[in-house]
Amino acid sequence: MKKYLIVILLLGTALKVSAQNEFNRWSIELNGGFNKPMGPLTPGYLSPTLNLGHIDIGARYMINEYVGFKGNLGTGNFREVKGKSPEFTTNYQTITLQGVGNFGKMLNFESFSKKLGLLGHFGAGGGRIDYKKPATYSLEPEYYYIITTGLTSLFNLSDRVALTGDISVNINGRQTYTLDGNYYNALDQPNPPSNPFVHATGTWWTGTLGLNFYLGKAEKHADWYFADEKYATKTELSEAITEIKDMLKDSDGDGIPDYLDKEPNTPSGARVNSLGITLDSDGDGTPDHLDKCPFQPGPSSLNGCPSEVEILDEVDFLKKAINDGYVNVYFAFDRSKPLGYSISAAHYVSNFMKRNPGVRMEIEGYADELGTENYNMKLSEKRAKAVYDLLVSSGVDAARLSFKGYGEDTSVDKASPEARQLARRTNFKIQ
Repeated sequence: MKKYLIVILLLGTALKVSAQNEFNRWSIELNGGFNKPMGPLTPGYLSPTLNLGHIDIGARYMINEYVGFKGNLGTGNFREVKGKSPEFTTNYQTITLQGVGNFGKMLNFESFSKKLGLLGHFGAGGGRIDYKKPATYSLEPEYYYIITTGLTSLFNLSDRVALTGDISVNINGRQTYTLDGNYYNALDQPNPPSNPFVHATGTWWTGTLGLNFYLGKAEKHADWYFADEKYATKTELSEAITEIKDMLKDSDGDGIPDYLDKEPNTPSGARVNSLGITLDSDGDGTPDHLDKCPFQPGPSSLNGCPSEVEILDEVDFLKKAINDGYVNVYFAFDRSKPLGYSISAAHYVSNFMKRNPGVRMEIEGYADELGTENYNMKLSEKRAKAVYDLLVSSGVDAARLSFKGYGEDTSVDKASPEARQLARRTNFKIQ
């Protein structure tokens, strides 16, 4: 056993390279538990499903967070099922070199728990079996090569220790005898007994619990390291959430968050556009929320209404307001429910149509250029229908209204978030 341990330590020293500072790479693994010789066994010989009799020690090195390799020494024994099988004891020792894959990282286990991990391992090596009395061939230990593979689950106890559970399957190559040592590993037994020089395989598995001890000067081992740029700390997340909350504040209550609001001190009740700027639809200097005639210019002394001798056609001024982009209903990305701040535009149109019963109106829906053309056409129609329903529910005769989706508005700069917001809208067209 000592010489195998020396080999592992020398191998680790020869392969060691300078680790990067962000995480540790080396670990020592200690495991113990059960084994099960599956076959071949001499007819009539049985082994327990869980035979307590296996221990192993290993040294692992991770090249990066995802792959590495390890050297492993194992020892144990196979025994019979008490009272149901003839007695036998078989001792074994193995030495293997295996590649390791961090399946937990590859499958993003950290998305639901940073305490759980999963390693896969596969490799090969050699071993020795000693068949003890009363085995027929107890004086003839044999040597074989071994192929091994398995899965190791990890539970992080601390930055330096992890609890492990492993299940491994082992295949012995060039095995001359059965795993109990009382039969040749061949279908036909020579009589008198003599080595038939048949070298078949033997299969056995192990199930163990153990501990991983992590070595190095860094805070974390590769098993539990998460890059800062990919996974923020709780403090960083808290700071980011605070910044978002600050950005979403609406100090003047006009429905436009401060980070988008070009007029952060809008008076209470003012009607604004998507940039938070107070609207003056008829351009007479009296903002809409104070203007008694928002679509007819007039002096402020008359609350924005023209004198009786100056009264002009209200329809013409609404057309102008529409053409100048003052009367629009806006929507959030991929939504067909109007944004709260822009519903007032629909109210103005509703009031206008009630005062002018001879006017008919078409509602035109638009979308930005993100997404497929077919999807955006359907979305624009849903937006137009939503405003149509809003006007009908306000008391406008449905026979005076129509709606249509026009798909993508390609007149805006699709690389600009502000421009894309202006494209997510409905217009009104007087017929």
